[in-house]
Amino acid sequence: MSADDLSTLRLLEALIARPSVTPDDAGCQDLITARLAPLGFQCETLDCGPDSFRVRNLWAIRRGTRPGPTVVFAGHTDVVPPGPLAAWTSDPFVPSHRNGLLYGRGAADMKSSIAAFVVAVEQLLQAQPDVAGAIALLITSDEEGPSVDGTVRVVEALAARGERLDCCIVGEPTSVQRLGDCVKNGRRGSLSGKLTVKGVQGHVAYPQLARNPIHLAAPALAELATAHWDAGNDHFPPTTFQVSNIHGGTGATNVIPGEVIIDFNFRYSTESTPDGLKARVAELLERHGLEYRCDWTLGGLPFLTRPGSLVDALAAAIQAETGAAPELSTTGGTSDGRFIARICPQVVEFGPCNASIHKVDEHVRVADLVPLTAIYRRTLLTLLA
Repeated sequence: MSADDLSTLRLLEALIARPSVTPDDAGCQDLITARLAPLGFQCETLDCGPDSFRVRNLWAIRRGTRPGPTVVFAGHTDVVPPGPLAAWTSDPFVPSHRNGLLYGRGAADMKSSIAAFVVAVEQLLQAQPDVAGAIALLITSDEEGPSVDGTVRVVEALAARGERLDCCIVGEPTSVQRLGDCVKNGRRGSLSGKLTVKGVQGHVAYPQLARNPIHLAAPALAELATAHWDAGNDHFPPTTFQVSNIHGGTGATNVIPGEVIIDFNFRYSTESTPDGLKARVAELLERHGLEYRCDWTLGGLPFLTRPGSLVDALAAAIQAETGAAPELSTTGGTSDGRFIARICPQVVEFGPCNASIHKVDEHVRVADLVPLTAIYRRTLLTLLA
């Protein structure tokens, strides 16, 4: 491989070697800033959150001399914990090569995308320094965590300044079987509920003197689990309801509990709304005569980017570098794209294969790094030429 071809790999190795478990950036953003500042980027650090969970955010922007769109790359330097170190074949924070794969926590999610984008910008500006518009990077260390003081805070700050964003690529690992086979052009909304159903505690031998909240909640829960919420549409699959946790009882086997707590989540399409889903749940619970409280958390609104300048430029770049025609998809979990979509009309997600993310022995194909970098570079060139 040439020096240019090795550039993304070497930067990725350096990022993996920094143990940036949420919310610790571990110096990753300093490394990125050191690469961007000599290119004319204005790099701003925004630290947010309490001292016990301090989040580092980077906003870096290079404005061209000619008018044009502002194209943003969004990503996160934080990674999930590696879990038991003994389960890993090699140290998760020592980049290790085996059989054409690079192993390490964050290799796929999503330090490879960050490295590829930084190198893509370097290569583009070396060949064509007078691009139109602006190139920006929005990097956080709080995507794998609660996502309270990360990208959402930067978006709020940019909105307060009146900063205009036109296109954004979020570097999440979206590819499934091969690089370039899938682009996320939207995401479903996420609405979570914590349902507390009240009963009367008592002895299991005297049920007539108690009211078992688990028994009371079961028929309503069964109806919620089988309800048809919507049929989805051309862009989104149908809304789904899933229970994630049930908590009840004192730990004793001879006590009827006084309450049961049920955690659940909706992943909803644009055919449903948070208020509409809340109203349907309330109607069902009241119809079943339950004494209850339901606390709601709106994790994110759905967003959709229809084919246009960003989707077309990215798809053409993928086709040119890999021969693949990417599928546009809105399935999967949430991403920071849900925050960026508040101030940016075109948001997509694209990155390497996601089969190993959050797993032991997370890895990325080394052979994918050069075409991934080229895809980002081609997309930027098309949008900013």
